[in-house]
Amino acid sequence: MKNLKIIAGLLIVSFFISCAETPKEAEETSTEATPITPESSSIKVLNFATFHMGYTSDAHTMDFDENNEKNKDSIHQIAKMLSAFKPTVIIVETVPEYNETLQKNYATYLEAPETNFEEPNEVELLAFELGRLAGVKRIYGVDHKMEYNYAIGSEITNAIDSVTYNAFMKNPFESVPGQNIFEEGISLYEKLARMNHPKILDLLITANADMLTYVGTENGFEGADEAAKYYQRNLRIYSNLNRLKLDSTERVFIISGGSHTAFLREFMRRDAKYDMVDTFEYLK
Repeated sequence: MKNLKIIAGLLIVSFFISCAETPKEAEETSTEATPITPESSSIKVLNFATFHMGYTSDAHTMDFDENNEKNKDSIHQIAKMLSAFKPTVIIVETVPEYNETLQKNYATYLEAPETNFEEPNEVELLAFELGRLAGVKRIYGVDHKMEYNYAIGSEITNAIDSVTYNAFMKNPFESVPGQNIFEEGISLYEKLARMNHPKILDLLITANADMLTYVGTENGFEGADEAAKYYQRNLRIYSNLNRLKLDSTERVFIISGGSHTAFLREFMRRDAKYDMVDTFEYLK
């Protein structure tokens, strides 16, 4: 009887050993297909912030000589960096009604890069050169013009919160030390690097729109109403972008003033249609 118990025990152990597969055996005998992760169908976008390099009606401007050859060389170095993104389409801050002229000027530049435009700005200086280097054939403007009163805070008696508003306006870069885009003596590269910093992009929305919610008369919303106009303008710019026939194979380079870049960043990062790349993968 004792021998029978031993034999039975050995049989049970043998059964479990024979049923247990080693990891290698399990891998060899498994018929389950390995899942394949599909490539993203979103449009790749490099959303780039700049200051206006030529004439602008903006309230705050940077001192920059767009006709200086050294400045042109610096801009072209930046364009070369960004061209590594290999865009197929370029989007600039001009109105769609200007597209025919824009495309003619771009074609002229492709044929003769030494062309001197009468009043060049970031479009002719940076976007055109980037497009030439990357072999881009398509360029469009998506801007939409709308006036709003950025200076409303100095034109009315502010009954909402003048303390917060005035403190911010006195030193808007206090919350982002070391990132002042108007600091004198910094290089073009450093200016653009700072402008594209996520904290500066957030700050540009605050400075150009959100801070106006602290401005208003006793029962009024004058500041908020002006801020809403700026939001509306940028939403319309986004609508113009969405009008373009772009498919998932496109690689889109967008260059615009910093606050527009900031708003587009907010819209696109919530939109499955677009996949923004890290600007600093190319601006380096």
